[in-house]
Amino acid sequence: MTTQTSDKTVRARPGSLRALGDAEPPTVITLAGEPYQRITVFKHDTFAGTALYEGPAGKVIAKFNRAAPALGVPMQWLGRRLARRETRVLERLQGIEGIPRSAGPVEIDGQPAPYVTAHHFIEGHPLAEHQRVDDAFFPTLVQMLEQVHARGVAHVDLNKRENIIVGHDGKPNLIDYQIHYALPHRFPGNNPLARLILRMLQRSDHYHLLKHRIHHRPDQLPEDMRNLDALRPWWIRFWRQIATPWRISRRWVLVKLRIRSGDGRAHSEHEPEVAFRPRSSSTDEQS
Repeated sequence: MTTQTSDKTVRARPGSLRALGDAEPPTVITLAGEPYQRITVFKHDTFAGTALYEGPAGKVIAKFNRAAPALGVPMQWLGRRLARRETRVLERLQGIEGIPRSAGPVEIDGQPAPYVTAHHFIEGHPLAEHQRVDDAFFPTLVQMLEQVHARGVAHVDLNKRENIIVGHDGKPNLIDYQIHYALPHRFPGNNPLARLILRMLQRSDHYHLLKHRIHHRPDQLPEDMRNLDALRPWWIRFWRQIATPWRISRRWVLVKLRIRSGDGRAHSEHEPEVAFRPRSSSTDEQS
């Protein structure tokens, strides 16, 4: 299957680069004994497929973590671990306004699906590149992040603007905890090194949020908080030396495989994730 992008023809990802292989997220899942019908698929990449479902309790997001083999190596163990981590952190953060509510265990065809995590859908859309939010948006988001941090969690992936959802009520919501860091409650996991890592990652969360604030509402910040070069932590500078070449190489490979075009950014894929699609309908707005 192919589709035209702005500069060349690209094709759908092969099964080897999809979490469920050649399969799609199922048309029906079961939550609390009730069926939920699939409405749309938001994205399906190497590590997870994410789809919107609707049932008796409303809309839910189901994330299908890696279940297909990779180069012949079974990977369901990874999918189960990723789902368990994300489910646990959502339960840990319950009660914080703007954090998705866990929807409980998922079953498929009457069988438990431990590689799947589900949470209730937040009506809204990913923060758009040039969107101007209201005066209360970022102060509220800062308070939300502080509450997340107070529970011993770092989001870690706040660099991605698409993980910030603007609700239909204009309020901020924070999604996607796949690569979060959570401090264990007890020793030996809760040790001085783990606490140091948590503090560093939480500071990184604030730095990435500051980038979004500068981009969308610089008028709310004093001049000395708009100099990102001066405020960038040393470990982020170090990480960029590794991550930037890796990201460029990965995009180059995807372009060579004709999965992406141009400079290899995600929006050029055959079916880009929802954050890069035009907001033409409610099903294009995800959490």
